[in-house]
This record gives sequence, structure tokens and C-alpha cells, in this order.
Amino acid sequence: MPINITMPALSPTMEEGNLAKWLVKEGDKVSPGDVIAEIETDKATMEVEAVDEGTVAKLVVPAGTEGVKVNAVIAILAGEGEDVGAAAKGGATPAKAEAKAETAKAEPAKTEAPKVEAPKAEAPTAKPEATPAASQPSASVSGERTFASPLARRIAKDAGVDVSAVSGSGPHGRVVKADVEAAIAGGGAKKAAPAAPPAPAGAPAAAAPAAKPMSDETVLKLFAEGSYELKPHDNMRKTIASRLTESHQTIPAYLLSMDCTIDTLLKLREEINRSAPVTKTEKGDVPAFKLSVNDFIIKALALALRDVPAANASWTSAARVFHKTADVGVAVAIPDGLITPIVRKAEQKTLSVISNEMKDLAKRARDKKLKPEEYQGGSTAVSNLGMFGVSNFTSIINPPHASIVSIGAGIEKPVVKGKEIAIATVMTATFAFDHRVIDGALGAELAVAFKRYIENPMAMLV
Repeated sequence: MPINITMPALSPTMEEGNLAKWLVKEGDKVSPGDVIAEIETDKATMEVEAVDEGTVAKLVVPAGTEGVKVNAVIAILAGEGEDVGAAAKGGATPAKAEAKAETAKAEPAKTEAPKVEAPKAEAPTAKPEATPAASQPSASVSGERTFASPLARRIAKDAGVDVSAVSGSGPHGRVVKADVEAAIAGGGAKKAAPAAPPAPAGAPAAAAPAAKPMSDETVLKLFAEGSYELKPHDNMRKTIASRLTESHQTIPAYLLSMDCTIDTLLKLREEINRSAPVTKTEKGDVPAFKLSVNDFIIKALALALRDVPAANASWTSAARVFHKTADVGVAVAIPDGLITPIVRKAEQKTLSVISNEMKDLAKRARDKKLKPEEYQGGSTAVSNLGMFGVSNFTSIINPPHASIVSIGAGIEKPVVKGKEIAIATVMTATFAFDHRVIDGALGAELAVAFKRYIENPMAMLV
């Protein structure tokens, strides 16, 4: 009996992935544990291993296909003694698993939505006659879900066409781009705006409807043709947009800023780095570690969460989640994106361990080699733009975190010490808190604890 190989869920939140590369070809024999493909998620490229033994009868989804849904069939194996040709024909044929091969075929630099002309009432016969396929409802019978490719849905949405009223010509009746374009050309059914019920006498006037975001077609019309090129969103950019939009719309955040003098910290950092043990190599002496200011910040935040455990929490609709360890995320910029690897149990680790762990996490983040458990979870995060000379800024909380601290550059400023003016290096830390989890006084308590460790860094060593 043919064995279906499906798109695996490589993380708890994964809904789709890109099939980057096949490492086998049709006719190859595979055994459990053999690496057969590379899958790109929103954050990393991961290998997929075979679970069953057999011969590759058919590669259903070609390499390079984007947006393959989890559990969609991507290949078919023939079992031992089974005819490969028969297995290839007898295996399940998915509806291309929501694969965006259709999008890949379309020219990305020319994705203007088709122009839709409103039908003219005075000349109804001038329009081309709608084809039966375009006017018959598709898989939307008795409330069933209409299956359509992402590109077809987007074109239908931009044109105001009800995709459930379009007959699909794709596998298993899936609505594809050509079906929607045919419906548009033939005057396919549009979504009718529901009539507003009459307001009762004396009722206040209804509020104006919320503004809708501009469609892709409208945005592109604002720019001169040929003055731009389009770069389709990859999974990472889609995830960043989705998560931060969710945060902005659902988290009632508030901000607190705290100025910290870091002269003592800078001096201690220099002394520790100077005394670090070295290993002699052909290229010279290599220190066992080299601490950065960010390593002190990670440690200080972790210890502050340990001291103020009520702030080490996350939000769910049913309960607050209080964490037993301080798992601190650290924002790392990677080409055309951002990822937040997690330093687990940071309050228990030495500065040198945190430093070397962060260097390893940051390198593998840029290479897209992080495992899901290395960037998912945690309760807080650090975002540091001080190296760019940014004095202060605010960050958006990344769920399930309930807080994030934005670190600015250390800048020499006049400060008052013992009723005298002196020059000190001042770093501004701006906290964003989820008010559902961390109330104002609690957030201030955490910020004060963080400042205490930053200004008295020897406390991090004991």
C-alpha cells in the first residue's frame, strides 16, 4: 500500500513551510532516519527524516514550492515489493497542499491586480457572457469551506468577488487564479454590502465604520510604473508582520524609562575581559570569553525577574503563567528580518557562559540554523540599538512575552552626585509592559531592580 509522506509540523505554531530542497529523487530507496528534504520555516531551515522504509514513488510537491500546509502530502513511498508505478498512481493526490506554486509561476515584479470595470446598466449586452463555470458556486455547498489558492483569494478580495461563488477548475475543485480572472471578466458575483437596519427613533447616529487598509492594487497605483520592484514576502516577514500586528492590536502596553549610569559596569567589564584565560593557537592567543555590555544587560534583567517574580509572567485568557526561571529573549538582526533566541535560566548562568551562548545563538540565527525550542517561549526580551548611537527608543512586545526592554547608547552627560555636577556615562532603558499581566507599580519595581544591578554590577558576580 502506498505510504504518504506529509509536511511535518516542525514547531507548535507552524502552519505552513517552504519545501526548499529534495535530497532524494524518484526511485531512491530510503530507510527510517534518512534525511530526505530541507524545509524552511519562518525562522530556520530544518531537515526532514524518513519515518518509513520504501522506494520514492513520486515527489508530489516540487522543490522550491512555498506555503505548503502542514500535513499536506509532499511525496509517496512504495512499500517493499510494491510496484513503484502503481504506488505513484494510487497515492493520495492533494490539492497541491495550498502550495503557492501558482504564486511562483506569476511574475513577482508585475503583480498588479487586474482592472475591474463596473458593468454598464445601459449596455448590458456589451459585456462578454459569463461562462457557466464562473457563475456556478464551487465547493461552498451547505456551508462547506471553499478551497482556493492564496493568490486566487487575494485577487478575488481586491476585485470584490465572492470566491465561494466561483467554480474551481483545480484539483478537487480548488479555485485557482484563472477561475477568479474568468469570473471577473464575466461579471462574477460580487459581495453585496448588507443593508443597515433602520435606526430606532431617537437613537444616536451610528459611528463611522473603521477605515480599511488600502488594497495592494490601490497602493501600487500611487507609484509611477517602473519606479519600483516587488519583493514577495517570505515566511519570516509574514510572521513578523502577523505577530507585531497582533501585539499592537491586543496588548494594552505602557512604557517606563530608567536612566542608568554605567561607568562602574564599563570598568568591571574591561577588568574581566583583561583577566580572561587564553588558549594558544596558531593564530595567536584566543580568550575564553569576551564580555559585551549586552551580556551584563541580559544578566541584570534575569536577576531582576528573579527578585520580582510577579513580573516573570505571561498572559493567557484563562490564567497568568508565572515562570519558574528567567528565560530572556535577545533580539538579533538577521538579513531582512529579526529573530529572538532565548537564553534559558539566565539568572543561574555566569556572565561568561551567557556571553559565549549568545555568540553561538546569534551566529546560528544568522545562518537560520536555530531549533524552534531555541527561539520560542520566554517571558521577556532585550532589544539593544546602543551600538548604532540610538539614545532611546521603544519596542513592541512579542507575545507570549509580557515585557521588553529597549537599550540605548551609553552617552556622557552631566549628572548630580553629592550636590555636585559630574560627568557620567548614562544609558537609557525603556521598558514596555503588558498591563494585563504587569501593573504600573510592579513594572516600576522591576525597572528599579534592573537599574540596581546595572549600577552595581559586582552584585551579578556573587
